Amino acid sequence: MPLSNSAVRDIETLVHPYTNLALHRETGPLVINRGEGVFVYDEHGKAYLEGMAGLWCAALGYGNEELAEVAARQIRTLSFTHLFGGKSHDPAIELAEKLKEIAPSPMSKVFFTCSGSEANDTQVKLIWYMNNALGRPQKKKIISRIKGYHGVTIASASLTGLPNNHIDFDLPIPGILHTGTPHHYRNALPGESEVDFATRLADELEALILKEGPETIAAFIAEPIMGAGGVIIPPTTYFEKIQEVLQRHDVVLIADEVICGFGRTGKMWGSQTFNMQPNALSCAKALTSAYFPLGAVMIDERMYDALVSESRKIGTFGHGFTYSGHPVGSAMALKTIEIYQRERIVEKVAAKAPQFQKRLKALADHPLVGETRGIGLIGALEMVADKASKRSFEAKKMIGAMCVKHCEKEGLILRNLPNDAIGICPPLVISEAEIDLLFDRLTTALDKTEADVSAQNLRAA
Repeated sequence: MPLSNSAVRDIETLVHPYTNLALHRETGPLVINRGEGVFVYDEHGKAYLEGMAGLWCAALGYGNEELAEVAARQIRTLSFTHLFGGKSHDPAIELAEKLKEIAPSPMSKVFFTCSGSEANDTQVKLIWYMNNALGRPQKKKIISRIKGYHGVTIASASLTGLPNNHIDFDLPIPGILHTGTPHHYRNALPGESEVDFATRLADELEALILKEGPETIAAFIAEPIMGAGGVIIPPTTYFEKIQEVLQRHDVVLIADEVICGFGRTGKMWGSQTFNMQPNALSCAKALTSAYFPLGAVMIDERMYDALVSESRKIGTFGHGFTYSGHPVGSAMALKTIEIYQRERIVEKVAAKAPQFQKRLKALADHPLVGETRGIGLIGALEMVADKASKRSFEAKKMIGAMCVKHCEKEGLILRNLPNDAIGICPPLVISEAEIDLLFDRLTTALDKTEADVSAQNLRAA
């Protein structure tokens, strides 16, 4: 089928994130023109169930009139002002108050960004700044995890523990360390229970801290659920044991709630689902249901006191973005949170989760699937060449990409993640009937992928 005019223009003008740019020149883009509810429509009018809520973010689906109205009203009232030099505006103030009110652990202040990447980049800077203020100039190293995802700015991409975010970008930067992935299916020893696996991971983290020197380790950053790394659910007792290690060595816990925040796991925060008590928190994505680029950093009192101390010494707090606390984004985030609370979205996620997880778990019996995993309205299935040995397909065979393409043909948008895992993260407003439609289409796509694998003998090592 020849490429459309829009596709040709795209190829000649755009650089696409997370895309094989060489292959893209041959295949062109899927051009999406509109969205309504949990569906988006391409330039030819074909409907797709958006099974990834865009990029884990369009929690309220598409075309929400309340959000459109509040954006228009705010643009007419105050289209822009900034927070530099002590200036402020009511939407940013009210949003900061609301975020402090609903935070999973006590937070002192809120700093606004335009994205999760900027939020985590800011976390790195604030940790360094705080330890300089506390007279601990050596306590600067930050520990992330292999397969963790924290963004793509220079600092946040360094925190990210995925090779393709580092190769030929000359990353990670010095002072960023990575510890083990809490994936029981892939990384547990034979016969090792989830609790024993969690204990071993905590012991490995402590060994790394002791090796580097506790006086050099400033923070540990973690997603409650590792999203882009494969929707990896932590084993039982994992965060309790990790936090014991961090507390022994005065290491700050940063919760990256960019994907998990605002109801995805069946509670307002993933931290609440997994018993995390963070000292600092990053959020974005569902903060505005992705209707406006906005992120936030929440910090505790000790970190804020350090900012004040250094500002007194230097004469300013030398960090910020033109669009920090943008009035339109702030107003939209306030309305988004109001909708979550008024419509009891979090409780509805918890009520729909059993159906979602039952349909997901049933796919574990499919001949292609090695593991299914999930909680709330997020999940993944990992495809394998051999179920008994858990042997993965060779990466060059691109089985995950093949399955996602079959999904697309069936009118379903999902995402290929590392190790041929297929991520599933629909809008939180998805109905029970739409959940069934999602999994019916996914099952058909898996069957077609299995037929291709068998016909082309792609299981061969």
